Amino acid sequence: MPEAPELEVAREFLAERITGQSIAHAEVIKPSVLRPLAAALVPDVVGRTVAGLERRGKFLLLRLSDDRALVVNPMLTGGFQYCPPSERLFKKTCLLFGLSNGRQLRYLDDRQMGRVYYVRGSRIDEVPQIAAQGPDVLTPMALEEFRQRLRGFRGEIKGVLTRGRVVSGIGNAYADEILFEARIYPYRKCGQLTEDETRRLHAAARSVAAEAVKAVRERTGDRIHVKNRDFLKVHNRGGEPCPRCDGRISEVTANRRITSYCRRCQPGLLVMPTLTGR
Repeated sequence: MPEAPELEVAREFLAERITGQSIAHAEVIKPSVLRPLAAALVPDVVGRTVAGLERRGKFLLLRLSDDRALVVNPMLTGGFQYCPPSERLFKKTCLLFGLSNGRQLRYLDDRQMGRVYYVRGSRIDEVPQIAAQGPDVLTPMALEEFRQRLRGFRGEIKGVLTRGRVVSGIGNAYADEILFEARIYPYRKCGQLTEDETRRLHAAARSVAAEAVKAVRERTGDRIHVKNRDFLKVHNRGGEPCPRCDGRISEVTANRRITSYCRRCQPGLLVMPTLTGR
């Protein structure tokens, strides 16, 4: 899942290259990702200019001229490719935009789980889920505001982080990294967090995301469609040594979602009989 660090690097990369470019042609290859109907996109989008790019949590927004916007929610498998027209077309390519600079912007989605909305710029907040997000993880938030936002939730802390209501832009992978940095058990109930744990979580959310942006930026180059997460400390590293205590990273899978953590550094009682782990 592209999360705030990956999408922020993609935004930076694309903003530098396509802002001011006009859309010379467009193709809808797999219409299932597009909202509303695909037929409405092509005749309306051609000729418009890219006015700028924004990121809101796990959404990427392309502002277009004359009050139009492409709002992309990549979900689990979406991503972007910026390349010359001669570049091989991946089978997972869903949308293609030919730009006035001779390059192409492509939206890729292996499982077509993401959603691309073509809307009036004045109606962006009507896109499902976008307005319900909390403050962005890469934007500084005062500890007191963070504490107040947490008070409305009682579920497991990892689930609270990934839902995006307390802070936006965090998905499965970076939730694991943040909780490891904060030394908090991922299944600890949000309402049971101590003052010290809340303080550590607040600091870790910002620091882990900011450091991840630097790491992704260093590894990505012009291949923004390639996921770069070799620097992660615990996520998807079940059975490997913990980088902090040299114990073993535990890995639990539930509902097709992996949770990775260190039982020594993040102690807690697993009382979830439906889960399988190692």
